[in-house]
Amino acid sequence: MAQNKSGTANKAPAASVRAGGRPGGALKLAGMAIGAIAIVVIFFSASLWALNHFFPLNDNVAAPKLAALPTLPPLTRSSYVVAPVAVALTAIRTALENTAPRELVGKNENPVSSLLSKADIGVTVSRGAMAVTGHPEGLTIGTPFNGSLRLTGQIATQAGNLTGAVTGLLDNAVGKQVKGLTSRVLDQRADIQGTVLVTAHPQLTAAWRIEPNLSAQVALAQSAIQIAGIKINVGSDVKPMIDREVNAQVAALQARLRNNPIIEQTLRREWTKLCRSISLGGGKTGLPELWLELRPTRAAAAQPKIDGNNFTLTVGVMAETRMVPARTTPECPFPAQLEVVPAMERGQLLVGLPIDLPFSALNKVLEAQLKGRHFPEEPGAPVDAEVHGARIDASGDRLLISLKVKAREKKSWFNFGADATVRIWGKPVLDADKQILRFTDLSLAVDSDAAYGLFGAAAQAAAPYLEDALRENAVIDLKPFAADALTKIGATIADFREVAPGVSVDAAVQGLRMTGIAFDSNTLRVIAEANGTVNVAVSQLPKM
Repeated sequence: MAQNKSGTANKAPAASVRAGGRPGGALKLAGMAIGAIAIVVIFFSASLWALNHFFPLNDNVAAPKLAALPTLPPLTRSSYVVAPVAVALTAIRTALENTAPRELVGKNENPVSSLLSKADIGVTVSRGAMAVTGHPEGLTIGTPFNGSLRLTGQIATQAGNLTGAVTGLLDNAVGKQVKGLTSRVLDQRADIQGTVLVTAHPQLTAAWRIEPNLSAQVALAQSAIQIAGIKINVGSDVKPMIDREVNAQVAALQARLRNNPIIEQTLRREWTKLCRSISLGGGKTGLPELWLELRPTRAAAAQPKIDGNNFTLTVGVMAETRMVPARTTPECPFPAQLEVVPAMERGQLLVGLPIDLPFSALNKVLEAQLKGRHFPEEPGAPVDAEVHGARIDASGDRLLISLKVKAREKKSWFNFGADATVRIWGKPVLDADKQILRFTDLSLAVDSDAAYGLFGAAAQAAAPYLEDALRENAVIDLKPFAADALTKIGATIADFREVAPGVSVDAAVQGLRMTGIAFDSNTLRVIAEANGTVNVAVSQLPKM
């Protein structure tokens, strides 16, 4: 050590060395600390990886024991179509015009007056255009007619007082003139005019027929002939013949109407169309292929209603409907008799749809909605849970939602996390207005706590957030399936629009309403109703 002149040792170099050594020591300590922290991080990371890789969570250990539910019984719903068939009175008039003869030709075989008992009266009558009038009590068909009569033969002679025989027809002043004509051959002609009115009070019968209940009245204007300048009214002799011919035509028409099978034939054709299975698709919606089986069972009709424009017959068909996983060929025997009822709601369509959806299909729908999403979604939350998978199981009156999540806590510097399965109970509730299935009364499954590993605190902390998120997000959207079902039912209804020439069917499905749910261990059943309107207008009748 160097000394100064006074003999005191020089300490400056040693101090300089100590001063120069402090920075190097601090760096060394910092490096050691960083290395220790890295070792800790690597240790924990490696431990976490090892736990997740070599000791994966066993979902079966944590899964609650599910109580087996009885299988849902087969369910059919009642459906019906009530269609008012409005036949225009103009169509009835046209059909009658084409059916009724234009001319009547006859001969009076039983003259009323004794004066003409030896004369033959032949009549030729042509009718005019028909008019059909409707009123609540029935139909009135009227037509004018005109024609001519021909009187041939002789005026009758009577033993005794001939003048007395024509009393009331001729006065006594001309009696002597008539007496001179008894041996004279007659060939006289006269014009006749009148109207025919036919009334109908139609009634529907259980034998699928219409009983028309027709009756006719003939009104004849006075018809006179001139014999030797004497006018003789022969209307009373002509009317029985016209009555007979008109009544014969009305009786023939009544028989044709009574035996016309058009109602039965039409309903048989539509009955066959109804007896079928209709594909409701499902593939595009993620739901299974489903078929709607229709099986008509009853047919009913109300007595006809008549107004100034239409003859309306309201017909209803009741059917049983159910959803089946494959196409079926139902048997639908046609009823032997038609049920005649006082009245029915007019123009309505209702199709009941019990829809059975397996949970395997619903799992795909729920997973598609949730997989890859992060909860909670708001920024700054202490945890983050990413959904990797979803599953639904049933037990008792609740469903168990199992979510495979990757949960991370975001408070610590290490940002620890783990894979876990969070199980949450919930009761399914149908939201009919929004056509979705919600889960209410959500609660964390007690056994879920056992599923968390060493770092499961992150997943455990995420569970309450997942509960809140499920209340808003764990829904099964049934709208795509409902829309698809409506489209398919609407296409089927279109088949019923093609009936016959002159017949138009206005049928439309307007909406689908969901009314309830039920489930067993494998299937969720949604009960729905499709509703719409049906109206039939007939502007042309087939030949009678």
